[in-house]
Amino acid sequence: MKLISINVGQKKTQQNGPRLETTGIYKIPVPGPVHIGAPGIGGDFIASKKHHGGPDQAIYIYGGADYAWWSQELEKEISPGTFGDNLTISELESARFNIGDYLHMGGATLQVTAPRIPCSTFARRMGDRLFIKRFRAAERPGLYCRVIREGTIEAGNEVNVEQYTGETISTLEIFRDFFQRTKKEETLRQFLKAPIAIRARRDVEEDLARLLAK
Repeated sequence: MKLISINVGQKKTQQNGPRLETTGIYKIPVPGPVHIGAPGIGGDFIASKKHHGGPDQAIYIYGGADYAWWSQELEKEISPGTFGDNLTISELESARFNIGDYLHMGGATLQVTAPRIPCSTFARRMGDRLFIKRFRAAERPGLYCRVIREGTIEAGNEVNVEQYTGETISTLEIFRDFFQRTKKEETLRQFLKAPIAIRARRDVEEDLARLLAK
């Protein structure tokens, strides 16, 4: 696999009913070498820090294989950065990854921490109020990552995947479980054994607490 594109979000507004909302989901490719630090890529605008960004979701990755599927599904070309991805990687299919897997590229190493859960901002960016349902059904969520090793990367870098050898779960399992109304204690405890993102961990801990309180 290769790094196709490095994409950085600019501060932008889009219509949300009668008002305008500020978002960083509109990301555009940037040329040349780019440094990735623990917070992510410098200059990448994040509007809602409650739900986005932070050390455990510093980078969002989407795959060229997943984009190709969407281009066919939507009957139009989908360019890198359209889904708000910081990095677009050829041949990558996000549903094949587990939480904890590593991606090595250039001088940097990233670790998968969570799948992307679609939101209404994403649907508005795509101009389709039903896009959350379409994204859920497609099961191609993309990968949030933490930065394990800071370094410089650039388009064209080889991307090597190293499977995580500790206790884990697939990104698809945690993606599917988010939408389930009925939670299972065994599943939630398994999630907590994996190196999931802090926001996902908080949600799982709350789900488990509610389940045990019944």
